[in-house]
Amino acid sequence: MFSTLLFVFTISLFSFNVLSDSSNHRYNEGDNVPLYANKVGPFHNPSETYRYFDLPFCVTGKEKDKTEALGEVLNGDRLVSAPYALDFKKDKDSKYVCKRKLTKEQVAQFREAVKKDYYFQMYYDDLPIWGFIGTVDKEGKADPSEYKYFLYKHIQFDVLYNKDRVIEIGARMDPHSLVDLTEDKEVDTEFLYTVKWKETDTPFEKRMEKYSQSSSLPHHLEIHWFSIINSCVTVLLLTGFLATILMRVLKNDFMKYAQDEEAADDQEETGWKYIHGDVFRFPKYKSLFAAALGSGTQLFALTIFIFMLALVGVFYPYNRGALFTALVVIYALTSGIAGYTATSFYIQLEGSNWVRNLLLTGCLFCAPLFLMFCFLNTVAITYNATAALPFGTILVIVLIWTLVTSPLLVLGGIAGKNSGAEFQAPVRTTKYPREIPPLPWYRSTIPQMAMAGFLPFSAIYIELYYIFASVWGHRIYTIYSILFIVFIILLIVTAFITVALTYFQLAAEDHEWWWRSFLCGGSTGLFIYGYCLYYYYARSDMSGFMQTSFFFGYMACICYGFFLMLGSVGFRASLLFVGHIYKSIKCE
Repeated sequence: MFSTLLFVFTISLFSFNVLSDSSNHRYNEGDNVPLYANKVGPFHNPSETYRYFDLPFCVTGKEKDKTEALGEVLNGDRLVSAPYALDFKKDKDSKYVCKRKLTKEQVAQFREAVKKDYYFQMYYDDLPIWGFIGTVDKEGKADPSEYKYFLYKHIQFDVLYNKDRVIEIGARMDPHSLVDLTEDKEVDTEFLYTVKWKETDTPFEKRMEKYSQSSSLPHHLEIHWFSIINSCVTVLLLTGFLATILMRVLKNDFMKYAQDEEAADDQEETGWKYIHGDVFRFPKYKSLFAAALGSGTQLFALTIFIFMLALVGVFYPYNRGALFTALVVIYALTSGIAGYTATSFYIQLEGSNWVRNLLLTGCLFCAPLFLMFCFLNTVAITYNATAALPFGTILVIVLIWTLVTSPLLVLGGIAGKNSGAEFQAPVRTTKYPREIPPLPWYRSTIPQMAMAGFLPFSAIYIELYYIFASVWGHRIYTIYSILFIVFIILLIVTAFITVALTYFQLAAEDHEWWWRSFLCGGSTGLFIYGYCLYYYYARSDMSGFMQTSFFFGYMACICYGFFLMLGSVGFRASLLFVGHIYKSIKCE
């Protein structure tokens, strides 16, 4: 019931935002259609963006900042009215924006931006526009000191319309209208723009499909489906192999233990039955364990709700900030799940200080994320980048955490404490734990985690490239149905491999499986972070302290979230399995 209400509320919220953004798109000839300049930055450093007028472009004095939603600010958008007048259906040819003399410092500023391959982004009637601010002439020059740097001073806007609505817009830079920035000297220049209007038959409802086509091209879909087939084959082989092996082994175990019961009573037990009095002994650091389980369950619920919104079409391309708004709102609303899960399980583990456990649950994921945010926001402020959140936005997030997240966490914790559930163990636990026999090195925690994380990671690594290219690049990802299938495959493989390793651990008479199953389930998060290293150095051109710190900092938080989420999945699967096999035998 709660999950249904949450989903309906979130859908209503986003539907209202979408409708309010797209309801007023009809214009008469000559109407002023708003054009907003958003940001500029190095093309290969998506996090390092600056305000458009941080570069010395033409300023008319009439520029006004656009009021933005929470998600847009989190996305680094800082829209301000641009000095170009693109009146509806009015062509303009080489119209002056301004004439100005660039000082040596401004020439050097533009030259540095051209050298770093700066691009600009604008929005016209909520449609995105991109373009590069300059070009580098490297032809026939082996020495970088001989390169020539030029600034584009003439931009042409090509706009398509259907009756009274804007359908599409593109920006072209005139390669013959350049300003030489190579030398440190004052430069007189003039900035111009041209507007060309053309009618099209494309309906207004389909104007965003253009931005989805890049991820739906045949060769991209072919690779995506290859990824799916590869993952499905991996899952089928793995699950089939594990199911066959485990069923045969368990069948033999059950037959053996049944024969042992009929044989002499003094016959010594071996294998996983031998440790039946210890297998449900509660783990060490049970408060931390319950908190990790609660946080992981909340992140799992958050992921499912995000997928539900994506599959119903909320996150269409360039619905600015919708994903970030969804993450903040749904994380706040699902905090009750974390409180209930952690506290109820902590009470089942006979924990006494449930208030401390609730505080630990609330801080386990939020505290590292907050510390990382403080560091990265300080870096962004130092760079004067748009990634630096304004004080008002930080205050809004703090209020959401104080007024929504914390109360729901406490309410969930109180409900968990009063649930009265007891841990249902099919066998009794002995008073004193058995000593774990010496085991070979490959049965220790770290090698087991490496084995457990490799297979789930191998099932998703092809799709990871497209996700990284979308989050940390300029590609657009819209095939959420395929991503959801990959996510389901990831859950299945994680559950199966964790169950298999738990069985082999118990068969080796090692009864400390609680933490091991959680760590093995979550180890895929470590592999994803390892992929981050590969992607950064081998597949991207990112550089600079700010971009590097943002990439590895926020990816550390994301991978930590995956660790908690998949760890919870692995433990839950192992708990069901262990409970089932010990329920199936007779233990004295």
